[in-house]
Amino acid sequence: MTSQVSSPAEQADTTVVGEQRTPAGGKDVRRLDRVIIRFAGDSGDGMQLTGDRFTSETASFGNDLSTLPNFPAEIRAPAGTLPGVSSFQLHFADHDILTPGDAPNVLVAMNPAALKANIGDMPRGAEIIVNTDEFTKRAMQKVGYESNPLEDGSLDGYSLHPVPLTTLTVQALKDFDLTRKEAERSKNMFALGLLSWMYHRPTEGTEKFLRSKFAKRPQLAEANITAYRAGWNFGETTEDFAVSYEVAPAAKAFPPGVYRNISGNLALAYGLVTASRQADLPLFLGSYPITPASDILHELSKHKNFGVRTFQAEDEIAGIGAALGAAFGGSLAVTTTSGPGVALKSETIGLAVSLELPLLIVDIQRGGPSTGLPTKTEQADLLQAMYGRNGEAPVPVVAPQTPADCFDAALEAARIALTYRTPVFLLSDGYLANGSEPWRIPEVDELPDLRVRFAQGPNHTLEDGTEVFWPYKRDEATLARPWAIPGTPGLEHRIGGIEKQDGTGNISYDPANHDFMVRTRQAKVDGIDVPDVEVDDPQQARTLVLGWGSTYGPITAAVRRLRRAGESIAQAHLRHLNPFPHNLGEVLRAYDKVVIPEMNLGQLATLVRAKYLVDARSHTQVNGMPFKAEKLAAALKEAIHD
Repeated sequence: MTSQVSSPAEQADTTVVGEQRTPAGGKDVRRLDRVIIRFAGDSGDGMQLTGDRFTSETASFGNDLSTLPNFPAEIRAPAGTLPGVSSFQLHFADHDILTPGDAPNVLVAMNPAALKANIGDMPRGAEIIVNTDEFTKRAMQKVGYESNPLEDGSLDGYSLHPVPLTTLTVQALKDFDLTRKEAERSKNMFALGLLSWMYHRPTEGTEKFLRSKFAKRPQLAEANITAYRAGWNFGETTEDFAVSYEVAPAAKAFPPGVYRNISGNLALAYGLVTASRQADLPLFLGSYPITPASDILHELSKHKNFGVRTFQAEDEIAGIGAALGAAFGGSLAVTTTSGPGVALKSETIGLAVSLELPLLIVDIQRGGPSTGLPTKTEQADLLQAMYGRNGEAPVPVVAPQTPADCFDAALEAARIALTYRTPVFLLSDGYLANGSEPWRIPEVDELPDLRVRFAQGPNHTLEDGTEVFWPYKRDEATLARPWAIPGTPGLEHRIGGIEKQDGTGNISYDPANHDFMVRTRQAKVDGIDVPDVEVDDPQQARTLVLGWGSTYGPITAAVRRLRRAGESIAQAHLRHLNPFPHNLGEVLRAYDKVVIPEMNLGQLATLVRAKYLVDARSHTQVNGMPFKAEKLAAALKEAIHD
């Protein structure tokens, strides 16, 4: 869903936080600057769909937003249990925001398990909407409630709204030819309608979506729309909800342009398609489904009209093998996976290093080791991307910082791969992949020119004057070797994993040649042109917080909190992790203290300490969730005053 945003200078921010008015309908309307909502229920209750629809309408309204979907790894976890709880958190505001928020203002709990799993995150005074129909004795006992929390006073510190969502939904759909079970499935739409009324969200987009989703079953479409409208009307008429809320569009948060809500995986897929068009090359994806990367395969399979070919292989090794073959054949080649798949692909990544062919390895990181936490986020594959191959096999590493930034990171990874003839790692993670935010759709003339020149004929003259093609004769500026398309007359050459002779590409066991080739491949990566790291330091601070990847949002939010509180702290964030920006050492040595927050046990800190000999301090978290800005701010404040 897209929305047109005019220049901030053309719109006045008239939001008055806390202002209350009474419209003609009689209910008060309170204006807020931001809200954090969490929908929670069984994995079969449609919480992800509910959150996604609320997010889409919020994006079309013009708010800034950030989301955090959180769901079980099991396809259908046991109903009514704590491990089976699925949730979707949305933070939206009338100003620029960076995270899904630390503590929700509103919780919609569809059953006792959802309440039990999420109540610990709710601040006192928060609104809690519960589906009372699900609070049976058996359901409460299943999650360890000895008494009914809706009646025993344990929720007295909250604004509790008991709503029989299931009963009201079934009553609203009594005129439809549906079984009770079929009618009950629409209770998420009733809840969505109620929340849409509470926060004055648009409704047309959701109704259009439901008619499209259930186009082959129009009665089901109308039933869901009826439940949605019933939820809206319930909010309008019930005495339990005396106040609704308005959050004005984020008029000053965005540059002018056309915007849409986008997830990290969708942005990455669009970035790959765009890179192939800008390079004038067909896009080939060789992949094996794995959480949380599968959505990229699903999305790219829809775009055959852009010259995209997707190959769902029988395993991870076959996926990258096909991709490397496509690179040899002249395609922009991509393979997508997560950490366990990278382990399986490592030998072929080493082959790509040896062959010096452009190949994008997209790693959507998740909790490990082994199967680990498939639906939770982590940043623990950095050292695997850097060193997880036999021999000296350097690979450039690029990491996006927000869901929308995944688009630009894909273009940057493609630029490096095509320019320097090398495989490139793109390290996203589950938080970015599934989270979403507004994205300004770029104009075509803003996109980089990624076109390449293939080898067309001989490029070397022998001592006897014979003109020949040398597949490993290098560009003096980039050290990239020529890219020769198979079948081009006169460009026949050997390929394979055994070491090549410099220039000719013939098999070589010569020790001096091997030493030269190893150092040349490393020099090629070291010489990649990457921008200098930029430092945000308006106060001449003595402490620098350095981050990479998806920690950008929480770090920036924490830095803002500290500065508002009068603390002095500088911030820098890395997109390029191999090679590092050339000015990084100078930047680090300019500060007395360097703190590196990571969702691992300190992998970037290890690299920084080893390369630059600075006393970088780690602040780490590996609980499957992104940092919370408040806790991170407290840790950074402690570091400042330590």
